[in-house]
Amino acid sequence: MFKHKNVFIIGEAGVNHNGSIEVAKELIDVAVEAGVDAVKFQTFKTENVISKNAEKADYQKETTGSQESQFDMVKKLELDVDTHHILIEYCKAKNIIFLSTPFDLDSVDLLNNLDLKIFKIPSGEITNLPYLIKIGNLNKKIILSTGMADIGEIEDALDILIQAGTSKENITVLHANTMYPTPMEDVNLKAMITIGNTFDIAYGYSDHTLGIEVDIAAVAMGATVIEKHFTLDKTMQGPDHKASLEPAELKNMVNSIRNIELALGISVKKPSNSEKPNIIIARKSIVANCEIKKGDIFTENNLAIKRPGNGISPMNWYEVLGTVAQKNYMQDELI
Repeated sequence: MFKHKNVFIIGEAGVNHNGSIEVAKELIDVAVEAGVDAVKFQTFKTENVISKNAEKADYQKETTGSQESQFDMVKKLELDVDTHHILIEYCKAKNIIFLSTPFDLDSVDLLNNLDLKIFKIPSGEITNLPYLIKIGNLNKKIILSTGMADIGEIEDALDILIQAGTSKENITVLHANTMYPTPMEDVNLKAMITIGNTFDIAYGYSDHTLGIEVDIAAVAMGATVIEKHFTLDKTMQGPDHKASLEPAELKNMVNSIRNIELALGISVKKPSNSEKPNIIIARKSIVANCEIKKGDIFTENNLAIKRPGNGISPMNWYEVLGTVAQKNYMQDELI
């Protein structure tokens, strides 16, 4: 989907700005410093997304308390239209892609009017038919998260998006688990491969585990997109800070992913440029095991196999045995 030579890494700022433009800008700076490709926020109108009596998730109760409602918690984290403009311009100045996840139909319109080229569909909207049709109609690049979904629900969502007008080539499906943080035993990273094979589609991973090792493993397994939450400080107040990477960790993740990309290389098995000089040093040749006179017959007794490897290969051992020496040889001299 992405005309990008490397894995497309999204730094998920999400709502970790805590409603502050300045904190949001600091998060963009961290993303730039870490070397991610895009920084992503969340766009929503709380009244359109959450009912007044909706409970918080358990992890939200742990991080923000249970006295405050989910509605009141989220309302404080809204970004208005002006803030979107400010952050988009800031990202342009910093040469990083601005992304945001819309959580309601009005927010889809807002981001489309802001000319976003990539639309991220969060896991919670994978069963939202009107929402999927609206985004599918835009014919944009789409990243679809699949936390909580089974393979049938993913198929339904893809069918809707494609029938609405988005080509499959413009869709990347992210395996995900929506628990913050995700227990290692629930990651099920092999399901990411199942998604790619089942739908013959680009795939990636949206990660909510602690640490970076699962992201690196996902890249080694063929992920073309990686999404990871990050924050300025895990101890900040708010629902997602605790399960996010701090700046140094985010930078470490990006560097590790780029190293793994280099290490994956190509499918052809052949000597690498760096190891070619070692062929002579580490491999062996057929040599004289003792002094050999011209006219002597080469035998297993007067021949040996030793380093270096710049003579006749030991693979020709039986072709050399029984032939006649054409010259005199000193011990250890290459035949």
